[in-house]
Amino acid sequence: MRIIKLDAIDSTNTFLKEISSAETLEDYTVVVAKQQTNGRGQMGKLWEAKAGENLTFSMFKGVRGLTFSNQFYLSVVTSLALYNTLKVYNVPNLFVKWPNDILSANKKIAGVLIENVVKQNRLEYSIIGIGLNVNQTEFSNLTSATSLKECCGKYFDLDEILYKFLIEFKIAYKRLESGSFESLKADYESKLFRKNKPSTFKNIEGDLFSGFIKGISSNGNLVVLLEDEIIKEFTLNEITLLY
Repeated sequence: MRIIKLDAIDSTNTFLKEISSAETLEDYTVVVAKQQTNGRGQMGKLWEAKAGENLTFSMFKGVRGLTFSNQFYLSVVTSLALYNTLKVYNVPNLFVKWPNDILSANKKIAGVLIENVVKQNRLEYSIIGIGLNVNQTEFSNLTSATSLKECCGKYFDLDEILYKFLIEFKIAYKRLESGSFESLKADYESKLFRKNKPSTFKNIEGDLFSGFIKGISSNGNLVVLLEDEIIKEFTLNEITLLY
């Protein structure tokens, strides 16, 4: 396993994509940076983290055996690996917020950005970027953020947590390789934030509506129970959970 450590970079995802296009990388090649100057999250959002206090890294994973219809299971595997890693450190009230944020209670502790590379009309490899708040305790204008240190009241070793995550990811990915889709889906759904609780959502037009999260579809859409017992699926672009 190759781990490339950098003091500062614009984005570990961008850096890893650049070197993967220039050379053949082995699975689980990781780029980890003390500081990202242009870290990215879902939907083009910036990921803010204080230098040297958190884990900001990207991992290369070959995914030739994965079909387009099952590509959401990369999010499932990554979410479960993060969840199980934080469970080891006794982070309380853990949840997965669809599609792949990790929360402690209702505060975000980790975010994921997965970028798939397609060659000859098939998935070739994925760059899995992760931001995990570890030892940072002050978040300017981010009232919904938290960290391991804030949750547990102690300092954590960044390298130790990174290695633990890689172990958990490999365990989860083996389940995916063995075709355990239903088991992974059930495991993921059991950890979903606000599952079966009355929740408020905002659609793409900005309108608010209520519903109950029931789970995810086989392709990763959010399944919501609406009024009049109507079940509807939503993509990430169509809906925002307000909390």
